[in-house]
Amino acid sequence: MNNSEKYKKVFSTTFEMKNNFDEKLEYNSIEAWDSIGHMNLISNLEEEFKISLETDDIVDFSSFNKGKEILKKYKISF
Repeated sequence: MNNSEKYKKVFSTTFEMKNNFDEKLEYNSIEAWDSIGHMNLISNLEEEFKISLETDDIVDFSSFNKGKEILKKYKISF
């Protein structure tokens, strides 16, 4: 499984979005991506990619696409 597939899988699993996943997903655009869901997402991403996100990056992680930009700082390529 490549990094793009892993990344999408973490989102799909965290927010239980099996069939209706949209890469335009943004924070608070669905009920599951609230503050608690956000921390679950961050935790799951850190575990999957074996990284530790900085606080500023956690705060800036506002969408599916923005998350990809942030993870590139941690040498995760897509």
